[in-house]
Amino acid sequence: MPSRSLHVAVIGAGAAGLVAARELRREGHWPVVFERAAGVGGTWLYDPAASADLLGAGAVHSSVYASLRTNLSRECFGFSDFPFIADEGGEGDGDRRRFPGHQEVLRYLQEFARRFDLYGMVRLRTEVVSVRREASASWRVTSHSTSELAGSGGPVEEVFDAVVVCNGHFVTPRLNLAILCAGIGSWPGKQMHSHSYRVPEAFHGQVVVVVGYATSGFDISRDIAGVASEVHVAAATCVEMQRTARPNLWLHPMIERAEADGSVVFQDGNRVKADAIIHCTGYKYSYPFLDEEVVGISVDDNRVGPLYEHVFPPHLAPQISFIGLPFRVYFFPLFELQSNWVAGILSGRIELPSQEKMTEDVAEFYSKMEARGCPKRLTHDFGALQFEYEDWVAEQCGKDMMEGWRKAMYLAARKNMVDRPENWRDEWEDTHLLSQAYQDLTKYL
Repeated sequence: MPSRSLHVAVIGAGAAGLVAARELRREGHWPVVFERAAGVGGTWLYDPAASADLLGAGAVHSSVYASLRTNLSRECFGFSDFPFIADEGGEGDGDRRRFPGHQEVLRYLQEFARRFDLYGMVRLRTEVVSVRREASASWRVTSHSTSELAGSGGPVEEVFDAVVVCNGHFVTPRLNLAILCAGIGSWPGKQMHSHSYRVPEAFHGQVVVVVGYATSGFDISRDIAGVASEVHVAAATCVEMQRTARPNLWLHPMIERAEADGSVVFQDGNRVKADAIIHCTGYKYSYPFLDEEVVGISVDDNRVGPLYEHVFPPHLAPQISFIGLPFRVYFFPLFELQSNWVAGILSGRIELPSQEKMTEDVAEFYSKMEARGCPKRLTHDFGALQFEYEDWVAEQCGKDMMEGWRKAMYLAARKNMVDRPENWRDEWEDTHLLSQAYQDLTKYL
């Protein structure tokens, strides 16, 4: 039986924060969730406004663009006991596609919060500005209201037994214009990061260069191609110019230089005179409320560390933890597993290795990455390795391993995106997996 019931601060009420709160309460803890926005949902809480600084985050949290759809089928996407299944007989404006838009994901998260009575634990319009460790090993959390109606009440300080960080990592743009290409500082066109992209109309009839061809670059280039005269994608994986299935969309290697007359020159020598550059170059992990010198947790070239299994800093475990750092994963089920692990460790149901053993494991992991020539910025990039990690966390929690159909659907979606980029969300070849998925999921309805 659990031996400890703790007062826990959860930072963020997106998918990770909501499921963390649920798992903590199920374990007998007393979570309080801090959310600076006016509603739950995190990055899925679409904001039509963009940052005034088109290359920065500004005060805008969400990076969702209007046309965004999930890149995993809804069967893979949902939490284990709260399936994300379309209500085929439902009414209203619900999105019943297997790869739904962001509005449907937000509705799912809002319903999850209602179903498990989480709203009472969430303090909306409340931003955490400082997390400090006390001499007693407790944590002093300072927050303030973001509501214009709050007046000048000042910051609020509270003491918690533990902190779970769930503030997401799709907010702060990751840019390095100094190494992107020569001449970018004097290039006269419009530049923006995908964080500030919402709709394509502003690029009507223009020549647009999209830098990066991961999920956002893939989607945004096609979104803009519907209105622009030309779209040119600069991607590290492209070795020569290729025309895609769309007649006005080309793939290039990365940019070599930008010129004062508006030209953009690619590494293969091809050039275009462009009106705009959109940087789809990803995001930085950011924890402005943590004092690095005091807490001892740093972000070095997008490596958050040192962290044991991407969750616990060995020297502070288990009193502070991080949920949801890995990318190229099926996010929500992973958040749930990590949250259950954290909740069980905090209660005493699950044991962590010693600090020394965790430190050794972290050092070994970093050493293996270095030996493979893998850069620090890919520390939390899981790809196909996620299955091994998720099964390991499930074993720690005493839970069943991830379903085989979920893994197969994930791999099928990744393959289809490459093989059939224009219709991969609407035409699929994994129908044989659906019967098993629905047999497993409908028992929770």
